[in-house]
Amino acid sequence: MSDREFEFTEKDFARIKKLVYDFAGIDLNESKKNLVYNRLSKRIRFLGLQSFRRYLDYVEEQGESEFVNLINSITTNLTFFFRENHHFEYLANTVIPMLLQQNQTSRKLRIWSAGCSTGEEPYSLAITLKETVPAGWDAKVIATDLDTTVVETALNGVYPMERLKGVSETRKKRWFLKGKGAQDGLVKVKSELRDVIDFGQINLMNEWPLKDKIDVIFCRNVVIYFDKPTQSKLFGRYADLLPDHGHLFIGHSESLYKVCDRFSLIGQTIYKKEY
Repeated sequence: MSDREFEFTEKDFARIKKLVYDFAGIDLNESKKNLVYNRLSKRIRFLGLQSFRRYLDYVEEQGESEFVNLINSITTNLTFFFRENHHFEYLANTVIPMLLQQNQTSRKLRIWSAGCSTGEEPYSLAITLKETVPAGWDAKVIATDLDTTVVETALNGVYPMERLKGVSETRKKRWFLKGKGAQDGLVKVKSELRDVIDFGQINLMNEWPLKDKIDVIFCRNVVIYFDKPTQSKLFGRYADLLPDHGHLFIGHSESLYKVCDRFSLIGQTIYKKEY
């Protein structure tokens, strides 16, 4: 006799696995079964439905809007500013100076934050651009995520102060406004940072509506949810998009080893396109 609020059968879990894989390329294994139950139970309760089977019928009836809610429920979007700071230091000290030389004619620079979550990564990238790229250059961050809710949070640019852990006082004063009164404990990014970021929703499994040439891609802590064939396909598409010797930054627990041979590892989870 189960004490669970909702019946959750092997058939339900198999159906969820297939839906999630087909829609977003995410590979759920057996160890995620309890997490899936706990996360989706909240959604089922919120919708006033009676079972997982009925919820999965609802997902298929609603289409993309509810698929996105399902994916949001079972993935985690916790991050902070300048996470894995060595990436931003390498970008500022090595990659951007190289791009300033290479892109002299166009005076244009584009970085894609693919899986931007709640915005801390693209704003960290925007700060890096502002601090290193001379005036007169068209330097922008393209920030996308599957989850429209986190993109909305990113657009608002308001965060709890603890998301700035490890950020220097100089940077805090230069790029953030401190909340007062009812906003105490919160910070807001300055509008000049928002002005260099284009936010949008993209499913990495679908076509990408990117019009600009991309110089650098940050795709960190995104492919941990994907199986190897999906990772291989995605990294191959990144290689197609990047110029020769373009840079790809991935998460600390991720690797291209035996996944994609079109990049060479040049540092801690920093890769350069070879062909």
